[in-house]
Amino acid sequence: MKFTETKIAGCYEIDLFHFRDKRGSFTKTFQKDSFEEQGLDFRFEESFFSTNSKSVLRGMHFQVPPNDHSKLVYAASGRILDVLLDVRKASPTFGKFVSIEMSFQNHKAIYMPKGIAHGFYCITESTMVYLTSTQQNRESERGIHWESFGFKWPNSQPIISERDSGFPKLKDFNSPFE
Repeated sequence: MKFTETKIAGCYEIDLFHFRDKRGSFTKTFQKDSFEEQGLDFRFEESFFSTNSKSVLRGMHFQVPPNDHSKLVYAASGRILDVLLDVRKASPTFGKFVSIEMSFQNHKAIYMPKGIAHGFYCITESTMVYLTSTQQNRESERGIHWESFGFKWPNSQPIISERDSGFPKLKDFNSPFE
């Protein structure tokens, strides 16, 4: 596994170990020692996945303390454009974002620490896998409106949930993250 820190401190693009032969392919999505070497929170309490149609946008999601969590995400199928937004108010990159294309073919994953809003756009039909360091807690779920922080999404009219469309704009969000 190769870890490359993004322009947002603590967020890593990970090139996963993969192998292909005539039988198919093998990809390692997590290795405890590799995460320990990076000094990353690697004890995950929950794992889930979403299946998504082409042109779906999910995000920008996070959980607030005390149920905030780190995430490891990757595309198990299809192609997605993943977007990370720093909502840690004391961070020098508060309000900044990065985007990374992930696909089954490019074997990439993303690790993000607590205080990062996460969303993605489906370039194709896809399956997204998430591992989180805390369990889902409905009362702690929050989000930032997908059009409010300056990112140019590939589609101005994506398929998006009513909930995600109703999140506050970044400028109106009072962050609990330091």
